[in-house]
Amino acid sequence: MSLGIVIASHVDHIAEGVYRLLKESAPDVSITYAGGTDDGEVGSSYALIEAAIEQNDSDTLYCFYDLGSAKMTLEMVSEMTDKDVTIIDAAFIEGAYTACALIQGGYKQTDIDAQLAPLKVK
Repeated sequence: MSLGIVIASHVDHIAEGVYRLLKESAPDVSITYAGGTDDGEVGSSYALIEAAIEQNDSDTLYCFYDLGSAKMTLEMVSEMTDKDVTIIDAAFIEGAYTACALIQGGYKQTDIDAQLAPLKVK
């Protein structure tokens, strides 16, 4: 089982920026991202988020998002994929960074889940 990260943001530059930040600390982790709408506006896109999930080399994915409609879109896409998708309700950058660093470090999924638990937003 390989673990990967998906980033979903309402803004393409934010998604790309978070991706670049994560890759600095976790160059071996499969990270994909989606940002904005199909026409480059602020919002979320089912097609872009679906592509980010399907293009990720990992079968088990931690997904991080910035706002509610990105989460809703992730939920819809997760129902249509064969991949094991976990949507994390955590601080967007901090949660993704933590998960990425732990995956890079070879931690098991249960240990990663335990580390992410205190970062979750209730």
